[in-house]
Amino acid sequence: MRDYSWPLFRADTLAGISVALVALPLCIAIAIASGSTPFVGLVTAIIGGFIISATSGSKVQIGGPTGAFIVVVYGVIQAHGMDGLIVATMMAGLILIVAGALRAGRLIALVPEAVIDGFTIGIAGIIAVSQLKDALGYPDGRVPTETLPKLEWLWDARDAIGPAAVGITIATIAAILLLQRWRPRWPVLVIAVGAASLAALFLHLPVDTVGSRFGTLPSGLPVPHWPEVTADKLVELLPSALIIAFLAGVESLLSAIVADRMFDGRHRPSAELLAQGYANVVTPLFGGLPVTGAIARTATNVRAGGRTPVAGIVHALVILLVVMLAGGLAGGLALPALAAVLLVTAWNMAEPEKWREHLALPWDELLLLVLTLVLTIFADLAIAIGVGVALGLILRWWKNRDTALWRPRDH
Repeated sequence: MRDYSWPLFRADTLAGISVALVALPLCIAIAIASGSTPFVGLVTAIIGGFIISATSGSKVQIGGPTGAFIVVVYGVIQAHGMDGLIVATMMAGLILIVAGALRAGRLIALVPEAVIDGFTIGIAGIIAVSQLKDALGYPDGRVPTETLPKLEWLWDARDAIGPAAVGITIATIAAILLLQRWRPRWPVLVIAVGAASLAALFLHLPVDTVGSRFGTLPSGLPVPHWPEVTADKLVELLPSALIIAFLAGVESLLSAIVADRMFDGRHRPSAELLAQGYANVVTPLFGGLPVTGAIARTATNVRAGGRTPVAGIVHALVILLVVMLAGGLAGGLALPALAAVLLVTAWNMAEPEKWREHLALPWDELLLLVLTLVLTIFADLAIAIGVGVALGLILRWWKNRDTALWRPRDH
């Protein structure tokens, strides 16, 4: 703060506003895909984003809900309800606080990069499949959780596909890709989703909206709620809490590493884990989802000129202001347009530009990547992570490789 100045404050403020415009439709879409409500996604970005920026080990980290959590959050909500998710997330927060206190942030270097790549591509595939229902205009209804049964359900009900929804989805994807190419500094997601939703409204297209499915969004933050906690529930939710803690820790540390490379910064990994722990203990009390450092939003912050935690704090306050003053407008957002946002997000998560590099990997790393990917999609996240990390360490020992710890590529 001794070197802080008005020009730096101006740059941080403008960057925070830019990130908020990116985060708004994304947080709503992630919350819906997670089996929750749009308002919960916004609350997560406000509370979690504020805490992470204020306490992070990275000066430019932007926190909020991310696509990596969709699969585990959806499963927890379906099995244990929202109270179960709150308990699991708070447990994950406590695990992260302990990990940060024990200076475990550097242990990310022990996770093989092939495992992270396979896991990320697998999650991207699950997210894409989960969005087909709204993207294709299927009527609201219960869809199987597992990937293969879900695809079978979608195929059997293919006669219910809505042409209007398909058109909105395709138009939104095209608008996002074109604007990202031609006007990357514009709030692309807000423009694309807003334009598609206005078109659906004025043309009276038969597509679902946030308001038609979830009702009017509240215009303020919820009152903190303490869930019912029992010993049996803690034991039952421990595997989910461990997965949430792992995802939050790994994604936030990767985000911090990528951000450091973008502006020659330096983060503190253990302090970063502590920040994730604080956010994941407090945010669920307000009904929020698990929160972590978001790589794409953090990169947007750096590109927009954010250089201190003030930018992330401004981002959270801007979203709060939108909720208080214009939250009702979110009810008009077309669900196929929000599905298009997550389809583009899933494509970017999968990083298809690196698939050729993946195919050129040594046989053991390629095996590790493919195995983790398959287990992520068709088995279970905990199994995928456990098997991937364990097998990776065994292969490293077996081949007696150079033990120099890997460093992730730019994302």
